Amino acid sequence: MDKKVPRILALVIFDIVSVIIASLLALWMRFDFQQIPVEYIQSVTHFLPIDCLIVVAIFAIARLYTSIWRYASVPELISVILSCIGASFAIFFYKHALLLPLPRSFWFIFAALLFFFTCGIRYSYRICRAIIHALTGKKRNKNTMIIGGGEAARMLIDELDHSPHKYGGVGVRCVIDDNRQKIGTRIRGIPIVGNIHSVQHAVEKYAIEQIIICIPSASKEAIAKIVGECQKTKCEIKILPSIYATMNEGMEDIAAKIRPIKYEDFLGRDQIVVNDEEITKHISGKTILVTGGGGSIGSELCRQIAKANPKLLIIFDIYENNAYEIQQELYRNYPDLNLQTIIGSVRDLPRLEKVFQEFHPEQVYHAAAHKHVPLMERSPNEAIKNNCLGTLNTAKLADKYGVEKFVLVSTDKAVRPTNIMGASKRICEMIVQYYDKHSKTNYVAVRFGNVLGSNGSVIPLFLKQIEEGGPVTVTHKDITRYFMTIPEAVSLILQASVYAEGGEIFVLDMGKPIKIYDLAKQIIRYKGLEPGKDIKIVITGLRPGEKLYEEMLMEEEGLKETPNKLIHIGRPIKIKDSFLEDLDALIKIAEKNEKDIRSHTAKLVTTYKPIKED
Repeated sequence: MDKKVPRILALVIFDIVSVIIASLLALWMRFDFQQIPVEYIQSVTHFLPIDCLIVVAIFAIARLYTSIWRYASVPELISVILSCIGASFAIFFYKHALLLPLPRSFWFIFAALLFFFTCGIRYSYRICRAIIHALTGKKRNKNTMIIGGGEAARMLIDELDHSPHKYGGVGVRCVIDDNRQKIGTRIRGIPIVGNIHSVQHAVEKYAIEQIIICIPSASKEAIAKIVGECQKTKCEIKILPSIYATMNEGMEDIAAKIRPIKYEDFLGRDQIVVNDEEITKHISGKTILVTGGGGSIGSELCRQIAKANPKLLIIFDIYENNAYEIQQELYRNYPDLNLQTIIGSVRDLPRLEKVFQEFHPEQVYHAAAHKHVPLMERSPNEAIKNNCLGTLNTAKLADKYGVEKFVLVSTDKAVRPTNIMGASKRICEMIVQYYDKHSKTNYVAVRFGNVLGSNGSVIPLFLKQIEEGGPVTVTHKDITRYFMTIPEAVSLILQASVYAEGGEIFVLDMGKPIKIYDLAKQIIRYKGLEPGKDIKIVITGLRPGEKLYEEMLMEEEGLKETPNKLIHIGRPIKIKDSFLEDLDALIKIAEKNEKDIRSHTAKLVTTYKPIKED
């Protein structure tokens, strides 16, 4: 039996009893609890079954038996009022048509009593919870402040209040909201005490221990400001995720979605929206190969591709630990996924060709690369071997085995490169453009900046330094970088692949650049510490190959828009007919581990201007 049926039957029985009591009591009250004329008693008692049937029918139409009354609010109250009035009118009209005698005042008293009993039955749970909360809540619960006075906050307060067994330990004491008209009002009895600048004062006044940011529609810029104010206190900070996350999961059990603040919540850009339907259609039923599938970008590519129901997903990576980790994650989350995990290097052409021969991938996402700038400056030949030879091998096989689409994951460091890693990735882009002109396969590159939390990125380094007690090291006080979260970057890579017709360099709009020095301060505060006081920030000087800022486009490339305003297309540049011969010669020099590899690279990449070390 459905669990709802007993509850509905109980409500029906209670309503029938309410109609009987309300009818008799209304009549008795009308005659001041004195003797009632027989004809009036008969007009009521003889027709009680019909009255009960009318009330139950109207209440059912108004869905008073299917509402969740533990969360009942103003809309439900209005439904009760209208239903009671409607039922009273229906009973009045049929009795009036039958010429049944009843005093006019009876109807007003009856409607009022029916409303009183109906509300009493349905709101009894809330009334009992409010009494218990008032008597015991303040002693047991963690004093909590909610930032945001909108509908999400109201729903959250309701759930916290009515499900203490599920979300125990939370006692909301005050609300903060920047809307001046709301300040001084209340949400479910909780006072709205001020705007964001009142946080510290409210924390002291109400002895707040925990702050919940409950504005799912807020931009990351707004969240960053709120977090900055909250970090001035010693409170634990939690957040209701963005509106996109809550929309995907639904708005039920909103309290269950509250989680500790993460740096991704207030750093980077606002949530990027892509056309999931287009991406799924593009990938579904296809055999997909992801090189470097165990890396930061590669593994997220695998996650998002797995969601789109490919015919076969192939993870190809030289590092078995990374490949194993993403393999096991995909097995857990997508048990029906057809998955192959293969260990091998993109430098090893025979090994890579075995994969193409056996599985014949229809789409290739080439994410395998050395990306760490200072390490590649110390080992420049490795950048050419891995990035250039690896891309050449993969592109060559994509042409040989008739791959539909080849997508290179590139970097903003390929623009006017000052380091060997950036120069090697620029050569990778040139390989893509060259092969697109000489193959039926569509070859494209997608270029973007740094991603938050990727392997070798600055944030994991800062977090490790903070855990060790500092100092946090920044190479230059004015150095800036573009940032995007890994899932956002990958979603745009997949979206760009949908638009790809061949030969394009897609450039992702990374938003505004972030000062690394300011980022360091934010991360220190994120960990509940004070920059300069608890954790020092030390300027170490620019590393080999590092520049103060990154550019997203070469001057000669220009820009062309796509349907997604965050993805642009750079116009391909001219490549010499002798490009492949020159590239082969460069790779041979790298394989000999020559010291002057940079100068040879500069001959192939004319925009490459190595930074001279002091």
